[in-house]
Amino acid sequence: MQEQQKKRIAIFGSTGSIGTQALDVIEANPELFEVEILTAHTNDELLVKQALQFNPNAVVIVDEKKYEKVKQALASTDVKVFTGEQSLEEAAAFDTYDMMLAAIVGFAGLKPTLRAIENKKAIALANKETLVVAGDIVMQKAVENRVPIIPVDSEHSAIFQCLVGEHRNKIDKIILTASGGPFRGRKPNFLLNVKRDHALQHPNWSMGAKITIDSATLMNKGLEMIEAKWLFNLAPEQIQVVIHPQSIIHSMVQFEDGSIKAQMGLPDMKLPIQYAMSFPQRLANNFPRYDFKKINTLSFEEPDLKTFRNLALAIDALQKGGNLPCIMNAANEIAVWAFLKNRVGFLDMTDIIEKTMNHVPFIAKPTLDEYFESDAEARNYTASLIQL
Repeated sequence: MQEQQKKRIAIFGSTGSIGTQALDVIEANPELFEVEILTAHTNDELLVKQALQFNPNAVVIVDEKKYEKVKQALASTDVKVFTGEQSLEEAAAFDTYDMMLAAIVGFAGLKPTLRAIENKKAIALANKETLVVAGDIVMQKAVENRVPIIPVDSEHSAIFQCLVGEHRNKIDKIILTASGGPFRGRKPNFLLNVKRDHALQHPNWSMGAKITIDSATLMNKGLEMIEAKWLFNLAPEQIQVVIHPQSIIHSMVQFEDGSIKAQMGLPDMKLPIQYAMSFPQRLANNFPRYDFKKINTLSFEEPDLKTFRNLALAIDALQKGGNLPCIMNAANEIAVWAFLKNRVGFLDMTDIIEKTMNHVPFIAKPTLDEYFESDAEARNYTASLIQL
């Protein structure tokens, strides 16, 4: 009987930073969770290793060139092996799991997440781009299918935790905290010469390359503002960003009586991952604890929108809505990719994103197909600016 009560988890993006930490949480709680599906884009070696350890029902290796290798490596097991983009959506439609951990980076996570929602699966959402690109459609589908979307981002998890038991109380505003990244306090003349390896050194968090660059440009905080609008049904003016270099307060909610709730803890992504998977329960763990006896100062400052213009662009996209966040996200994904390949400079990323936002036609109320078209057009235009 006990077997039936395990929550069966499908990890979409199991070889990335969030996916590997989620597997650590599952490994520590084998009586509560089991792995049903694992997917990876190109990292076949780690996917095989994970499959051999956790024995899922199925794995998807998106890169078709790696399919035979994965199939042979798992030939002696019962694990089913699939390949290709389409297989992600097909796996998301399987009936054999209870919760999807949506941890695929970027726009690629949207289609499988939508498919999971249509199949009435609970979502632990670590992919903010899904809501940035098509938040209205995703949240509408979640409501129609009565599917919970539990955020895994540390900031949104913090807000979610602050709101437990408060659903009848009106939110005045939410305050998203940002570390400020590795270049906090720097001016444009310094940022002009920033190289890839420098930008990949985040002071507080250990994350994948894309999100680390987004944190350095503050685009990450802009994406989070848009994600928060949809997750918590907020107006743009209810969302504020403050720089909090210590990353101990993960975000705050101010209610209409002026009271502020904050969720605090050491910067460790395993905590929000575990909370999303075990909600509404909290699970005991041996993660490091914040020690108030060793208290240092917790400080706060305004973000520098003149230097970190990506955040200003994101606020503009948040306020205008429509397909503009989708266009911005597509341009950002290509620009970050180009920066990581040393094709463009650190400050060039912002110029490229801004040009693309001004170029691709604005649609106030896009259909899902129009979101896909806007994404494709923005990517093509951004690539033409970089001459990829």
